Amino acid sequence: MTDNLPKASLGYFPTPLIELTRLSAKLGGPKIYMKRDDNTGLALGGNKTRKLEYIMGDALAKGADTVITAGAIQSNHCRQTAGAAASLGLECHLVLGGKEPTRPQGNLLLDKVYGCHIHWAGKNRKGEDIPALVEQLKAEGKKPYVIPYGGSNELGAVAFVEAYEELDSQRRDMNVSFTHIIFASSSGATHAGLMLGNRILETNCQLVGINIDKGEMDKVPFDQHIVNLANSTARLIEADYQFTANDLILNSNYVGDGYGVIGELEKEAIAMTAQNEGILLDPVYTGRAMGGLIDMVRTGQITSEDTVLFWHTGGAPALFAYAEDLDIR
Repeated sequence: MTDNLPKASLGYFPTPLIELTRLSAKLGGPKIYMKRDDNTGLALGGNKTRKLEYIMGDALAKGADTVITAGAIQSNHCRQTAGAAASLGLECHLVLGGKEPTRPQGNLLLDKVYGCHIHWAGKNRKGEDIPALVEQLKAEGKKPYVIPYGGSNELGAVAFVEAYEELDSQRRDMNVSFTHIIFASSSGATHAGLMLGNRILETNCQLVGINIDKGEMDKVPFDQHIVNLANSTARLIEADYQFTANDLILNSNYVGDGYGVIGELEKEAIAMTAQNEGILLDPVYTGRAMGGLIDMVRTGQITSEDTVLFWHTGGAPALFAYAEDLDIR
């Protein structure tokens, strides 16, 4: 279904599928497994590498010499885009929310190491300022290609249909079935792609996206954006499936004070996962998603009879930028 789509080789796949026996014991069950997309290899890893293989493939096929994308100051997507651009010989422009800090840390430090051109956009962290930059670069003779916020378009979602097929092959080899798949849901393509993969393979697994952000995507409510993207991705690969809001599970109980604001939920999840499994989560995405999983176990939404997969989407470099908020002594 994806053979006709250009693709750049950027990561190392399949990523590991492991069982978290100590964390499961700590919580008194259920069985918990982890899909280690923090080990994709590009720019210290993360799930965006999968999306960028198709998106960068499209950019190269269209003759681009420059890529532009946007995100928050500690954007994992921007960091991986920077690494992908460097590996492919493309100029990279990042439009980041906020203002330039005195000392770059975490993902921002890596953006600078990769030699990106960084444009500070204040409150506009989702690419609102990109159209003006495109015109500027065209006037300079560049051939810019715009990568959407989070890499979340049909090409990004296709990558997670493929990722679901990868997971299904691994879990068959391990003779395990999952009742739930828990993951951070923020810009939509990971969620939409997993929904489509689940439907195509008829695994009937409950996909639970933990909402990370209070905002909208492209001025559309986030839940509707995910459904729309799942449907447009199905059309792209000529898969005869149609999704409605009833097919979506988006858990918004753990958004707390908003995007990138660290609370006790994230702190506990990061510490518990690190101290029981030696695995690092990030403060913004996987820390919040794992915090949601832990709470769902404690409140009985997930029982000791269930078998859960946690999809680790990466982001550990951001830990260094959140040292004061994490307050780990």
